[in-house]
Amino acid sequence: MPDFDMELDARGLNCPLPILRAKKSINAMNAGQVLRIIATDPGSVKDFEAFCKQTGNELLATSQDGGEYQFNIRKS
Repeated sequence: MPDFDMELDARGLNCPLPILRAKKSINAMNAGQVLRIIATDPGSVKDFEAFCKQTGNELLATSQDGGEYQFNIRKS
């Protein structure tokens, strides 16, 4: 069983599209659910940190594998 409720594939998208798509996905989720985002934009690391601070959602995990970045965010 995956450790997330919804997955967003933002590979190939550049700022601000990964954040905008993540915001749309999180808005459709219930509090406590986890969104996993996969992105290729190196700037997304700082973008998602700032996004979580601004929105109050919790950045559970960040990882990098080659040129891909994964983020797990729990909706507050």
